Amino acid sequence: MTTTHGHVPARRPRRTDARLNRERLIAKAQEVFAEAGPEASLNEVARRAGVGPGTLYRHFPNRSALLTAVLRDRIETLCELAETLSSSESADDALTQWLRAFLVHARVNQGLGGALMVEEPVTLGLDCHRLILDAAADLLAQAQRRGTARADLTADDLVQLVVGIALSTARSHDAEQPDRLLTLVLDATYGTPLQNE
Repeated sequence: MTTTHGHVPARRPRRTDARLNRERLIAKAQEVFAEAGPEASLNEVARRAGVGPGTLYRHFPNRSALLTAVLRDRIETLCELAETLSSSESADDALTQWLRAFLVHARVNQGLGGALMVEEPVTLGLDCHRLILDAAADLLAQAQRRGTARADLTADDLVQLVVGIALSTARSHDAEQPDRLLTLVLDATYGTPLQNE
């Protein structure tokens, strides 16, 4: 088809269409997995993204590939938040906000991580744990340099504590319990180290 001036209308490059389809699939997969868990229908993901199953499988040949992409996207978002918060005036507020976001992440993504470990442990070679540790370490170091966070605390300590809260409250009927437990962790983070007798 041509215009009245004989020019062919501009069309988006296929690469752009493919990139947009991939981004839309990941976004809709996050929704579907959040609602129905990691075993949710991939056809439903494709339907919500407005593409056919064939398009989904061209981007993600199996379920673990899509789970990995979703988990990677969430972790990158978490790391970007840490980078943004690192420029905050208050190092304490930055660390606190990020740990609260990390707790939400840990609780929401338990099923995804577990499914990946069962289906294809090697897929986790993107080293999600290292990315999260690095983000936590940067924010904790800022608070320690300003003398507000305990000097004997490590990023691994904080990450393990938050993951522990997420795991231990997974089946809790008390919706406020995770936040209360995190508050205890934060109180200890900015507290005074206990003296060994």
